[in-house]
Amino acid sequence: MSSLRGLYGHKGDTAGQDNLGVDYVICFKVPPKERAEAEAGFVQVVESLTRVGLATEVRSHDAEALLLFVKVASADLLARHVYRSRLQDWLGGVRTSGPESDVSRSLREEPVTEAERLRIVYQIITRPANEGGAGVTESAKSGPSKHVAAVFPLHDQAFNKAWIQKWSKKYTIDQADIDEIRDKFGEDVAFYFAFLRSYFRWLIFPSAFGFACWLLLGQFSYVYTLGIGLWSVVFLEYWKQKEVDLAVQWGVRGVSAIQQHRPEFKWDFEAEDAVTGEPKRVYPQTKRLQTQLLQIPFALACVVALGGLVVICNSLEIFINEVYDGPFKQYLGFLPTILLVVFTPTFSAVLMGAANVLTDKENYETTDSYHAALVQKQFVLNFMTSYMALFFTAFVYTPFGHVLLPVLEFWRKTAQVVTFSNKALPTQKFHINAQRITSQMFYFTVTAQIVNFATEVIVPYVTHKATAKAKELQGKKPPTQDAAEEVEFLKRVRDECELEVYDVTGDYREMVMQFGYLSLFSVAWPLAACCFLVNNWVELRSDALKIAISCRRPIPWRSDSIGPWLTAIGFLSWLGSVTSSAIVYLCSGSLNGARGTTSQFTAWGVLLSILLAEHFYLAVQQAVRYVMSKVESPGLQRERKERYLMKKKLIHENLGEEAAEKASAPGVETTDKITRASLEEEARQASVRGQGTAEELFWQHQRGMQETIIIGRRLIEQGASETGNKQGDPAPSPRA
Repeated sequence: MSSLRGLYGHKGDTAGQDNLGVDYVICFKVPPKERAEAEAGFVQVVESLTRVGLATEVRSHDAEALLLFVKVASADLLARHVYRSRLQDWLGGVRTSGPESDVSRSLREEPVTEAERLRIVYQIITRPANEGGAGVTESAKSGPSKHVAAVFPLHDQAFNKAWIQKWSKKYTIDQADIDEIRDKFGEDVAFYFAFLRSYFRWLIFPSAFGFACWLLLGQFSYVYTLGIGLWSVVFLEYWKQKEVDLAVQWGVRGVSAIQQHRPEFKWDFEAEDAVTGEPKRVYPQTKRLQTQLLQIPFALACVVALGGLVVICNSLEIFINEVYDGPFKQYLGFLPTILLVVFTPTFSAVLMGAANVLTDKENYETTDSYHAALVQKQFVLNFMTSYMALFFTAFVYTPFGHVLLPVLEFWRKTAQVVTFSNKALPTQKFHINAQRITSQMFYFTVTAQIVNFATEVIVPYVTHKATAKAKELQGKKPPTQDAAEEVEFLKRVRDECELEVYDVTGDYREMVMQFGYLSLFSVAWPLAACCFLVNNWVELRSDALKIAISCRRPIPWRSDSIGPWLTAIGFLSWLGSVTSSAIVYLCSGSLNGARGTTSQFTAWGVLLSILLAEHFYLAVQQAVRYVMSKVESPGLQRERKERYLMKKKLIHENLGEEAAEKASAPGVETTDKITRASLEEEARQASVRGQGTAEELFWQHQRGMQETIIIGRRLIEQGASETGNKQGDPAPSPRA
C-alpha cells in the first residue's frame, strides 16, 4: 500500500487537492448505442439543475462518460434552503426551538457545517421536481436520469491527510474527534465511530476479566459466564443512553421520523393527518403485516439452507480429520472449507435477493424504515453463517458426539462408493476433540479478523490501482485534452469516480457479529475479548483509512441512533446469557472426558440452567435500567435547558416584560411610585371600604404592600415590648 505522502502528495504540494468549490460530481454515461437518447437526457439534467439554482460545469471522463460538476449558484439560495430545513426540523420536533426569523443572524449563531451543506445540496439535486428538487438520481431506470451512474461529493484531501496522520499517532480517540467526523461526514458515519469508540473502551473489562479467568479457571467457567453476562447488560443500557445523549448534542433526536420519503412508496389512499390536518398518503398497516408474515418462511429457509450446509460441511470435516486415515488426508481436509466458500455466497445471494423482494413488497414509506427492515433480514442471514458452526460444535459435537456416528458412517459409505474400490477405507476410532470449539473461536477472533482487514482495506485499494493501471495501458483517455491548471484535479476526480461506495451497514454488521461471538461463545475461549480489543484499536483507524482512500466520500446523511443494530445487540446479549450457561453445563465435563454420551439428566439440567440464566439476565437488566434512569445525561440536561429558555423567550416576546413580571407574581405591587391613577384607585377603594362579602372585607384592611409592611413592623415591635409592659395599652388592630 502506498504511503500517505504518496497518496496525498508532498508537504506543500496542494495541486489537485482543492475541490475548486465543487459540491457534487455527477458521472453521466454516454453509451455508443444510446448516444442520441443520452444527449437529450444530459440536456434535461443540466436544465433541471439550473432551474433549482445550481451552477454546472462539464468535463470529459472518458470516451463513454461525462463529469458534470455541480455547486450552489448563490450563498443566499443555500441560506434559504438551510433555514427551511431547520424550520422543518423544528416543526417535526427535532429541534427544541425554531431558527431566528432573521436568516443571516440565524446562520451566524449556528454556522452551517460542511456535512449539512452537502446534505442539503444532495437533496436539491435528487428530490422530485414537485418537492423543489431537480429530480436527478442514480437509481432511475427511465427518464433523463437513466444514464446517471453516480452522484457523489469530493473528498477533502487536506482533511483526510490530517485525519489519518492524527489518528495514527493517537492511542485513544476522544469526543472532539467524533464531532469532527460528524461535521465532515454527517451523523450517520459519526454514530458508527462513536459506537466503535465506546465499544472499544468497554472491552477493557472483559479483556482483563477474561484473561484472569483463563489463567485461574480455564474454559467453561460459571464465574466468567456471570461476569460477561453482567458486562453485556450494562454496556447495552449504557449505549442506549449514550446514543440519546449524542442525538441531543448533535440536534438530530427524532430525525428518523422525518427523513426522506422513498420514491418507490406506493400509497393506497389519502387521509387527513391527525396532527397537522394536511393530507397524508397512507398504506394500510394490515396489508404490510400480511406481507411481513412471510418473514417466517424466509427465516425457516435460512435455517434449512445455510444451517443444513454448515451441518453437512462440519460433519464431513469431522469425518476426514477424525475418522478417515487414508491417503491424501492432509489435502482432503480442505474439501469442507472449499464447499463452504463456494456454496455459502451462492445461498446467501439467493436468500438476500429474496430478502430484497420481500422488503420491497412490504412497501415502506421512508428510507430509514425500509433500511431497518432490510437489515433485520440480513441479520438472520449473518446469524446463520457466523454462528451455526459454533452452535453445532457446542450443542451437538462436544456434549453428544456419539450421536454423530450414523452420520459419520454415511460419509464412510459415500467415500467407499466414490473411490470405486472393494477394499475397506482405512479409518480410526472416533474420539471427541475437546479443543475443537477453542480452535474455531481462535479462527473467528484472530484469523478471520486479519482476513477481514485485508478484504476491507488492502484488496479494494490494490484492485482500484490495478484497474486504473489497466485502463492506462489500454489507452482509455479522455477524448479532449485537459487544461493545464485542471490536470491534477480532474485526474483525482476520475480516480474517485471509480472507487467503491462506502456502506456503513457493513461496518456495523462486523461489530455486531463480533459482539455476538463475545457474548455467545467466549466462555469456550475467555481470551476472545483480548483479541477483539486489539482488533478494534486497529479497526478504528483502518475504517478511517478505508473512507479516506478506498471509498467515495459518503453522502452525509443524518441519523439519531445506530438503528436496527441496537435491537440486534439486545437480542445477542439476551441469547448470550442463555447460550453461555447451557454451554458451560454441557461442555464443562468434556475436558476430562466425562461428556460425549447422553444422560437422562441432561435435558432437565440444560432447561434449569437456561431458566436461571434468563431470569438472572432480566433481573439485572431491570436493575441497571432503574439506576440509569436516575442519572440524567448532559444531553438531556441540555435539552431541558433549551426547552426552558424557549418557553421563557416566548413569554417575553408574546406578553412583554411587564406582563411577564405580573405573571411571576400576579396582583402584587412592586413599586411605591405615586401616580394620578393610583390615587384615584385608592379613593375608589376607600369609598367602598366596609362593604362587600367577608372575603372582600378581609382584603380591604390594608392598602397594598407598603401598608402590610408598616402594620407588620408595628405588630413585631408591640410583640417585643409586650413582656415589659403587661399593663400597657392594648395593641392596635390591623385595621388601623
